[in-house]
Amino acid sequence: MTSPAPTVPVPAAPLGADRRRGPLRAGDQVQLTDPKGRMHTITLEAGKQFHTHKGILEHDALLGGPEGVVVLIGSTSYLALRPLLSDFVLSMPRGAQVVYPKDAGQVVQMADIFPGAHVVEAGVGSGALSMSLLRAVGESGRLSSYERRADFAEVARGNVERFFGAPHPAWSVTVGDLQDVCTDRDVDRVVLDMLAPWETLDTVAEALRPGGLVCCYVATTTQLSTTVEALRAHGTFTEPQSWESLVRGWHVEGLAVRPEHRMVGHTGFLCTSRRLADGVEPPLRRRRPSKGAYGEPATESSEPRTEPFRPDLP
Repeated sequence: MTSPAPTVPVPAAPLGADRRRGPLRAGDQVQLTDPKGRMHTITLEAGKQFHTHKGILEHDALLGGPEGVVVLIGSTSYLALRPLLSDFVLSMPRGAQVVYPKDAGQVVQMADIFPGAHVVEAGVGSGALSMSLLRAVGESGRLSSYERRADFAEVARGNVERFFGAPHPAWSVTVGDLQDVCTDRDVDRVVLDMLAPWETLDTVAEALRPGGLVCCYVATTTQLSTTVEALRAHGTFTEPQSWESLVRGWHVEGLAVRPEHRMVGHTGFLCTSRRLADGVEPPLRRRRPSKGAYGEPATESSEPRTEPFRPDLP
């Protein structure tokens, strides 16, 4: 006689998943897009109306129906869809400049943010990057965020709760400087979106487990240079990797295929490095920098270095 298969409990849906699928319900956000690409985001409520100069839309006309429908406001057709995370980030209330979706995607991928990871984030801003990190770590992970300004932290909390529909169980926000209040240890990843990430490297080194990764997001070349040199000089990190991403849309209309005249160009630089085990010296760099880069005389007789470059930073 065959024994019955064991009953496998059905896991609860991740937080906010029910807001991303199924019929439209009260409290859901809907993005209305006209033929010219202009967008309006509304939160559905029974009995409410959305007014534009084109006319009036009854919220009840969308409630209970699917997304991906076309509604008429006056004589203008609007496509009704739930906003994507990238749409929400660019239209949500801001306390500070948001991390653009193209950079948030790079952070999640290149910093290897995985489900169940413990991530420390410094510089919450408006919560844009926090939402991408929370999606990546999931409810089984942990995101410990630190923000210097209490008003920015409040804006971020509101945006995150509005997107997920409730406070996220994996998220904690602490107001204060990372180097003063962080007590996290054995952390998998640290993400720094702040003015002077080099000032926090001692704290980052204490928090990260061996093999853990730090990812810094900075806006200017001088910030990037100081960050990279500080990571090299610290002695507990691997050789930093730095890059930026540029996104250019394309106009495609029949045989008229060309780049768009406008693009999302420079928004910031990303820099990543891995935590070495305690007591391990970083390997020597393979490529020597240009002569004079570290205050050395630019002469042909300069002997090549045999030790890691660790310049004194101002």
